[in-house]
Amino acid sequence: MLAEFSDDESVAHLLVGRARTAQAQIEAYRQDEVDALTTAVAWSVVRPDRAEALAQLAVEEGGFGNFADKVVKIRNRIIGTLADMAGLRTVGVVEETPERGLVKIAKPVGVVAALIPTTGPDATPPLKALLALKGRNAIIVAAHPRTQRTTELAVRYMREACEQVGAPADLIQVIAPPSLGKTQALMRQADLIVATGGEAMVKAAYSSGTPAYGVGVGNAVHVVDESADLDDAAKMIAAAKTFDYATSCLADNALVVEASIYDDLLTRLGALGGYLCGADEKAALGRLMWPDPDAHIPALAVIAKSAPEIARLAGIAVPDSTRFLIVEEEGTGPGYPFSGEKLCIVLTLYRYQGPIARAVERVNAITDYQGRGHTCGIHTLLDEHVDALAFGTRTARVMVNQSLNEGAGSPRNGLPYTLSLSCGTWGRNITTENVNARHFVNLTWVSRPIMPRPISEDALFRSHWERHGR
Repeated sequence: MLAEFSDDESVAHLLVGRARTAQAQIEAYRQDEVDALTTAVAWSVVRPDRAEALAQLAVEEGGFGNFADKVVKIRNRIIGTLADMAGLRTVGVVEETPERGLVKIAKPVGVVAALIPTTGPDATPPLKALLALKGRNAIIVAAHPRTQRTTELAVRYMREACEQVGAPADLIQVIAPPSLGKTQALMRQADLIVATGGEAMVKAAYSSGTPAYGVGVGNAVHVVDESADLDDAAKMIAAAKTFDYATSCLADNALVVEASIYDDLLTRLGALGGYLCGADEKAALGRLMWPDPDAHIPALAVIAKSAPEIARLAGIAVPDSTRFLIVEEEGTGPGYPFSGEKLCIVLTLYRYQGPIARAVERVNAITDYQGRGHTCGIHTLLDEHVDALAFGTRTARVMVNQSLNEGAGSPRNGLPYTLSLSCGTWGRNITTENVNARHFVNLTWVSRPIMPRPISEDALFRSHWERHGR
């Protein structure tokens, strides 16, 4: 139906117009009606046959990750998000503070534009749709052209779910066929943008003139100190690194390991399928991953591919049991590309000696190159080491004795489920939070008069006067 429109702005205008009409039809929904809608949409993609169909198409179409992990990811992310939103009020009065005379009323933001990365065409659209619908908004999805069919399938499932519960299907739409011009026009006309993907995509969202939630570059770093449970640490690191062939921006990119347990941890990682590259193998791997020495993003050939496939392309002979590749490194920055985000199952190891402050310095050096504001973690039994990392790094999330992938929400922690991990001003984002349903409503603050609160100049300024005079 969009073929008759030759102008990108007109196509976007049509989509947004449909979205506004649909959104107006649910603006007066009660909370129970909203929750019935989100439940239907969630089930439409986590049904075993649907999740498997999405996962299979994502692998076939995009060539990233693996089928089994994608099924798990779709189900875990969507079910976790729905559970997160259970009981969350997004309609009418959502908060009252009588002692301050304040009432907060939630209202929709309107039409949401959702930018989808090529590595997440299956789970990302429904997760963003759930967050938008929870706030009684409409959403228009801009898929990556490489994985358009997967995203279109997810949108089709969700549109059917809307109609199943009596809501308009146009609450959820997708640009088809995709184009950069249409996506740019959509961003200009929408009320809110949620951009998950590469740095260029996020910059385009911020440049559109429309309010936007973006994400920063990944490159998560994991510290392992001398007190760590090494079996648990190795298990968590290997799990995050290999899940869906490291399509997640949270997957461990670098380890910073205390010297006295370095070799022991390396042995454990080897037992879990890690293969340590020698100097020549590391060089060959580097040439494969960054054929252009001036490029700071790995070649498409290695992104979210299996370890044997990457090893074969690099000319490295590895055992059949190899699940991820390990390289040792000492430097950081452009001259040391393995210190950056790798988007594949290659793990960089650093050794530190001395106090935990040395590890904090290394984490900051790595993330200052790529990944400022994103995520770091630590395996430790020492609270003071957790504090050192939490207070000393420029990261939005510090994961303690967990898989870094749990930074996007987990039954084992209280972080909101998301696939949009913001990085604060460090990563050129507006928030450091996991973007969740609370970010998809506007709040009207109602203020009533209260008993006047006395403000004492003496109490406020006494200490200053005593030191410096009036």
